[in-house]
Amino acid sequence: MRGLDYKWIEALDAVVKQRSFERAAEQLYISQSAVSQRIKQLEKWLAQPALVRESPPRPTPAGKKLLGLYRRVRLLEHELVPELMNEEGTQPLSISIATNADSLATWLLPALSDVMKSRQVELNLAIHGESRTIEKIKSGEVAGAISLESQAIPGCSADYLGRMDYVCVASPDFHQRYFSEGVNYATLSKAPAVSYDQYDDLHKKFLHDHFNVPRDSVINHTVGSSEAFVRLALSGVAYCLIPRLQIIDELESGALIDITPGFLLSYRIYWHHWQLESGVLKEVSQAILSFAHNHLPQ
Repeated sequence: MRGLDYKWIEALDAVVKQRSFERAAEQLYISQSAVSQRIKQLEKWLAQPALVRESPPRPTPAGKKLLGLYRRVRLLEHELVPELMNEEGTQPLSISIATNADSLATWLLPALSDVMKSRQVELNLAIHGESRTIEKIKSGEVAGAISLESQAIPGCSADYLGRMDYVCVASPDFHQRYFSEGVNYATLSKAPAVSYDQYDDLHKKFLHDHFNVPRDSVINHTVGSSEAFVRLALSGVAYCLIPRLQIIDELESGALIDITPGFLLSYRIYWHHWQLESGVLKEVSQAILSFAHNHLPQ
């Protein structure tokens, strides 16, 4: 990009990561006024703001796009330069991945374990809802994302991983208290349930689409942990939709009961990643795809 100085974006990146101009200056070993001047030069080149100057500072949509470009370049540089110089990289390659909580709780960590053991890499696994992870790769905040979206964004590939099959479960005691007369509109309207957070629409959609229960007419706890879903269900506090892969043992032992036998709520998930990958980035994608194809329902 003609006229673009990457030192300008480096300053923007430091301010956003450090959450202040002062700490960004310390990180870059320059004065605070120099950091401010570099960002002003970037904004002059853009002819629009790159940073919202509030506390903490945050990038504008144009700033996010430039940060995405900068972070891709840094990752590629980190892998390419040691190869060109015939040197071993001394710093670990930092890779950010956006994932949904259920994938992280079930299959993602086993998929990445060999790469984490064999390569000098540090992973930042950011948890978001399945419908929101795609925004993180669009903004350049992550190098890859697990998403429900099948359509790849420009410059990226979207590879099919498999299905996440959800089972509606409860403890035997909870089932006896709330569903002794069956699972229907009347009983579901009185039984407390669990969702991941305010963005998680999975359970409300399940009730509305299959039992015509209004979305906001039931008791619905929120807890931001897939593991806590299982504990809540086992304790008899609520019923919930949990990936079958996560509760195979509990279903087999009878600790949890499938309250809608024969019914699965299934979603197809995809791995979104940059098209230009090499080295560790490519290994990460290959590890994720290989493990998912072997362990997720296809």
